[in-house]
Order: sequence, then structure tokens, then C-alpha cells
Amino acid sequence: MSKTPNLGKGVQATALEQTRRNFLTTSASGLGGVALTSLLAQDGLLTQGTANPMSPRLPHYASKAEACIFIFMAGAPSHIDLFDSKPTLIKQHGKSLPKEILDKARFAFIKPDTAVLQGSKRVFKQYGQSGMEFSDYVPHLGGVSDDILMVKSMYSEEFNHHPGQLLMQCGASRFGLPTAGAWLTYGLGSESKNLPGYVVLSAGRGSSGGTTLWQSGYLPSTYEGVLFRSQGEPVLNLENPDGLPPKLQRRGLDTLRKINQGRYEKIRDPEIASRIASYELASRMQTAAPELTDLSKEKKHTLEAYGVNRPEPKEIGGRGKQGNTYQDFARNCLMARRLVERGVRCVNIVYASWDHHSNLDPELKYNAGAVDQPIAALISDLKQRGLLDSTMVVWGSEFGRTPLGENRGGSKMNTGRDHHPFCFTMLMAGGGLKGGHTYGKTDEIGWNIVENPVHPNDLHATMLHCFGLNHERLTYRHQGLDMRLTGIAGNVIGDWLA
Repeated sequence: MSKTPNLGKGVQATALEQTRRNFLTTSASGLGGVALTSLLAQDGLLTQGTANPMSPRLPHYASKAEACIFIFMAGAPSHIDLFDSKPTLIKQHGKSLPKEILDKARFAFIKPDTAVLQGSKRVFKQYGQSGMEFSDYVPHLGGVSDDILMVKSMYSEEFNHHPGQLLMQCGASRFGLPTAGAWLTYGLGSESKNLPGYVVLSAGRGSSGGTTLWQSGYLPSTYEGVLFRSQGEPVLNLENPDGLPPKLQRRGLDTLRKINQGRYEKIRDPEIASRIASYELASRMQTAAPELTDLSKEKKHTLEAYGVNRPEPKEIGGRGKQGNTYQDFARNCLMARRLVERGVRCVNIVYASWDHHSNLDPELKYNAGAVDQPIAALISDLKQRGLLDSTMVVWGSEFGRTPLGENRGGSKMNTGRDHHPFCFTMLMAGGGLKGGHTYGKTDEIGWNIVENPVHPNDLHATMLHCFGLNHERLTYRHQGLDMRLTGIAGNVIGDWLA
């Protein structure tokens, strides 16, 4: 009988005798592997032999947050008229800023030489046990203030919309970068088998950033946000064309899978794995997506709480008005809850535009009225269903609005506000964050931060931390570098954590 190689210390082993016991022992592992593969395929972790890039993955450490709803108010709401009351600014209404301040500032449209301070006409009120302040334009948000973390000290380096939106969504104001939602799904995958891990809902005019606000960048395309519509066909071109029977579609998908699988086995390109997963997901979505947008089984009081059937205001609309904006945004918030219930990792609700360079009071009233009730209802609904602890809700924009009145073209009528990156407010709730807490402080006129400045990189680092992801370890190799959402910056803000 032949002998095996020397194993050391003079011990030699002979070839194992193929007894019945040995056969059963060794074959058990193979049978277990077959069973495991079957289970993984059923759970969506494998796609016909190819690892599913959206399969759920463990975080770096235990966490509370499991899903994120990022409500992005593109165009920049006025923090001074919604969340950050400034009695001193009202007293100084019509006065000029010192020249040394104006000389250091950059504006999109304001003419510094003739610009004057503009106090807010809004009435602020304290809410909840925390005494958090909200203006008369957002009373419903005030009603859930004890669940809200209000950050008054955000700042940005960008003073134009598209660069600012890229910075807030992607961590840097450059094209071709993954968004925070793409990074979340890349890091954690998704629990949903029949819906994308990253879904985008839109209302209003549409943001100036467009699809760059939910792109996957250099990450595989499977992590890109998928745009859903609140009514009608949820995803364009998802339904089969007339005359295509399901069996024929299935045969076509199987053929595509075999071709893609063969190519993947040769070159191991992750983009091919993304393509295979996307085709299979699209097939499952043909049933799941219409069920998602069908609100007929929601209770009447739920629909009323969100304002799904509320009419458009009769007075002038805002820059966000397009179609029935009030109902569209309310449906988006309700759909966001339904998506989270179905295991979707990240939902972006994009509503534009808040770019109120003129006609501030009536247009801000319109936009605030569109979002105030549905967002408050979303927070309350998540809490009532036991989902708020595991769902992070974020409300914010690319920057704020200046305390100076807009005087574009030298007009003496200051009816709006210009872009203001030096300080602005964001709201957050759930997902392991403190409720009823105000963080940061601005000066007496809302021009600069005087306490606890927060950069978008710090925001992203803290969000990832709540999801159990270390922002310095969540990387992707691209062009020889280990890239990350926060670049070489970002600090976790411990004071935000519950």
C-alpha cells in the first residue's frame, strides 16, 4: 500500500480505507453544502450560482439602525423662518452688515453693497418636554419634537445647489461618487428579496442634482438607487409588453442568466453579478412593486394622518408645485414606511425646490405645508409600529438661506433670501439617535455657527456609526485607492447617540 508524505516526527500515515463509515462521514459535508446552497438561493444570497451582491451582511459592530429614510429638501429651506428663531435679527431688520463680514462672504446673487438684514415674519413656539422651537409653518413637526434631534450647526463649503447637493449626498462635491444610500447598501446589503435595497421617491419640480443624487458611482451598479413613482406604474418599463407570456419571459431571463454566468466565471467582474441580480430582481418586482403602491388596504385614519387625499391649497403654490404635490409627497412618506417594512435598506425622498430668492413667505408656506404633516405622521407611524428605533429618519438640504434679503438686480424689494452655506438646520429621528435634543448654536442673526459646527462628513460618519459601520473601515478599492464616503475626514458625534 502506498504511503502519504512524511507528516513529521517520524509519523507516517497510510491511505485511508474507504469504509462505509468514512464514506458517510466525508459525503455528509458535501450533502450539507448542497443543502446550504439551496437555502442560500431561496434567501436570495445566491443568484443561480453567483453570489448576490445585495445579500444581507453583518455590520462591524452591534447597532440599532437597520433602515434609513433620507428626506432631501433640494433647494435649501430657510432655517431662519422654520427652526432657528432670531429676535435680534428682527430688531436689526433693514440694517447693513459690517463691511468686514460682507467682504469675506460669497453670494450667489446678493449685491453686498446694498444688502440689508431681513427679519423673519414667522411666529415661533416651543413644543414638547424639550421646549424645542418650531415656526408656525411647521406645527406638525413640533408635535413630534420629543422624537427629533435638531442640529442647528450644519455648514458647507458650497454655495451653489448642485455642488452642495453632491457634498450632502456623496461626501464631496465631485461627479462620479457613490451616495450615502449606495454606501449603506454596499456595506449591509438588503433584507428585501423582491424590492431594490435602495429606492428613490420624488415629488415637486425635481432637484438640480438629478440622478447624481442617488448614483452608485464607482461602486457596482446594483447599489444605485431605483426611482419609483408614487402612482401608476411604479417603475417605468417594468411591466411586460402586451403579448409576452410569463413563460416566454422566464425562458429569456434564463438564457440571459446562463450567458452572463458564463462570462462571470471567466472574468469575475462584479458588474456582471450586479447584472444577473438586477434581471432576477426585476422579474420579482413585477409582482412586489404594484402591491407596494396599492394603498387600498391601509386604514382610513392612517391615510388621513399622512394627508394622502388632502387638496392642494387654493392660494399661490411654491416652487415645488408640480401636479398634485401635496398628495404626491404624502404618498411618498407612506410608501417609505411600507418600503422599510418590506426590508428595503435605504429610501430617499427628494422634494424640490426650496430656492426662494423671492416671494419667500407664500412659497415657503406652500412647501412647508406640503411636507410638515406627512413627515410628522411618518415619525409617529414608525414609532407606533415599533420601527422608529431601527429606522433613521433624516430631513435636510444642501445649505440654508441668508439673513440678508435678496436684492438681485439692485431691487429695493427684498422678498426672498440667497444661498447661505455658513450655517443651517437639519432634523433627525430614530435609529439610535437622541430625541428631544437640540445640538449646536448660531449667532444672534443666524449668520455663523458659535457652538458645535457639523460638516456633512461628520453627519455621514455618525449615520454609518448608528448602522454599525465604521466609516474608516467601510472602503472600496478604486483606481488604486481605498475610497470611502467620508474621504479623509469625518468624526462620529457622540452627543447625538441615545
